[in-house]
Amino acid sequence: MKTSFNNPGTTQGRRVLLTGAAGFIGSHTAEQLIFSGHEVIGLDNLSTGHRSNLANVIGHESFELIIGDVLDSEFVDSICKNFRPDAIIHLAGLVSVVVAQEDTAKNFQLNVQATQVIAENARKNHIKRVVFSSSASVYGDTTEYLINESCPTRPIGMYGAAKLASENLLAGYASSYGMETVCLRYFNVYGDRQDPKSPYSGVISIFLDRFSNHSPVTIFGDGEQTRDFISVRDVARANRLAATAESVKSGSLNVCTGKCISINDLAEIFQSFYRGAPDPGYADQRPGEILHSCGNGGFASMALGFDPNVSIRDGLADLVAVQDLEEALKTEAFQPAVIA
Repeated sequence: MKTSFNNPGTTQGRRVLLTGAAGFIGSHTAEQLIFSGHEVIGLDNLSTGHRSNLANVIGHESFELIIGDVLDSEFVDSICKNFRPDAIIHLAGLVSVVVAQEDTAKNFQLNVQATQVIAENARKNHIKRVVFSSSASVYGDTTEYLINESCPTRPIGMYGAAKLASENLLAGYASSYGMETVCLRYFNVYGDRQDPKSPYSGVISIFLDRFSNHSPVTIFGDGEQTRDFISVRDVARANRLAATAESVKSGSLNVCTGKCISINDLAEIFQSFYRGAPDPGYADQRPGEILHSCGNGGFASMALGFDPNVSIRDGLADLVAVQDLEEALKTEAFQPAVIA
């Protein structure tokens, strides 16, 4: 990435249009922005997001949720004209690798066409910065141990191909119209509000659901495949920094921890939290699955001042605690304390 890595400060009181605001990453990003002193309009059609995810910010004077479709260009244009955001964080899209592979038209529509709608409305309304949620899937099954932004981008599926197409589209807008377009390549994001029963869920949310119910989990392959898991709270902070830094250069940045863990080791951590849970079972490796993925986040550290704060064990412990609290709140036996 071509940039002057000068660890920029952030500007207070910015206006940010956040698409996909009611989703898993979007809701955490809304909280990061609001509680850091920024004003946010969240746009979501609630097809996969949930209003309940925004319980901590709905009603806040600096937040407004608008229900609508990011593909409706005139609708997006009206929001931009009325709100006049300083930046757009574009998180809305199809996040299921499986669905993207099976329904290529939907993948193109939600992961490429929607990006063009956002970029074009940013251009027309003189919104200088667009932050885009890209993915480490743009690298494909690279042989590099630590993946940095100079590694070749060779996606092996339609989801990664669409993300890379959007990155290239935004690069064109940046070079043609003087916009700042920052593409954040998320590695494996986990955290609360990720629905384990959704086809969009990652392995951690599925493991949490199974282990907490003392149900068996299935590991595909031998379990020695590795991933760089990053907490959604760290990802939300990276989004906030990318949108509010005083100045940034256009390009792509890894959002990762720089540390990888095998699926087998991940299961062992869960078993340490849930004693007596059954051992995992194993099934054939899924076709097209990337075996090893670990990021180098040095550029994001220099360009945005972003470094992850949450270790995998601490992040999982927090996730388990949230799960236990939610289960307690569902039981009739749980009675909140009454303060006279």
